[in-house]
Amino acid sequence: MNIAVILAGGVGRRLGDSTPKQFLEIAGKTVIEHTVDAFERNENIDEIAIIIHPSFVQTVEEMVLVNEWEKVKKILPGGATRHESSLAAIYAYASQPGCNLIFHDAVRPLVSQRVINDVTEALHQYNAVAVAIPTTDTILQTDNAGRFIQHIPNRNTLQRAQTPQGFKLQTIAAAYRLALQDPAFAATDDCGIVVKYLPEEKVFIVRGETSNVKLTYKEDLHLLNALFQLHSS
Repeated sequence: MNIAVILAGGVGRRLGDSTPKQFLEIAGKTVIEHTVDAFERNENIDEIAIIIHPSFVQTVEEMVLVNEWEKVKKILPGGATRHESSLAAIYAYASQPGCNLIFHDAVRPLVSQRVINDVTEALHQYNAVAVAIPTTDTILQTDNAGRFIQHIPNRNTLQRAQTPQGFKLQTIAAAYRLALQDPAFAATDDCGIVVKYLPEEKVFIVRGETSNVKLTYKEDLHLLNALFQLHSS
């Protein structure tokens, strides 16, 4: 089974809005509705779980009814951090060790069917799959204060991570078991946990898309609106 895990537990502090960014409206629907729609209509996705802040569980339950999402089987309360939300899904599906978990940011509403298909296809061969695009900018490595350049990596070897990120359940569960034993554990995404705690595990990279934009700042709203208009024309 391929289970899409929509990570929607954030409260959007960086956006500077009282409404969590996944509930902002773009092109006639909320951001999270566009995102769930993409996985609902994908033929390779068998089930969807939505991880949401406990305060908005009822809101999402109502969305499921209004949108008639048939694949949404679980609405799970998320934790205070990204990794706690991922763990909520891992624990919820612990009784299905043969499944694949495909984690996706709720605030990337323009994920394409091609990207979802490529991730699910890659999981036939690999236990961990990332989505990324090559960086077009020079990346500066600085001192801790961010004031002085210490190193300029070769950008030919650098890529910008996106989601979805797909895993065999047993693989991501094993990585988290090790991570939680580490007193210095800190995570930014799930692939990073596999890379750090299961270094022998190859993480395959699927080609992402520039339109797979993450809503982070207010300026991103204008970009997403423009992209939706472009895609619908």
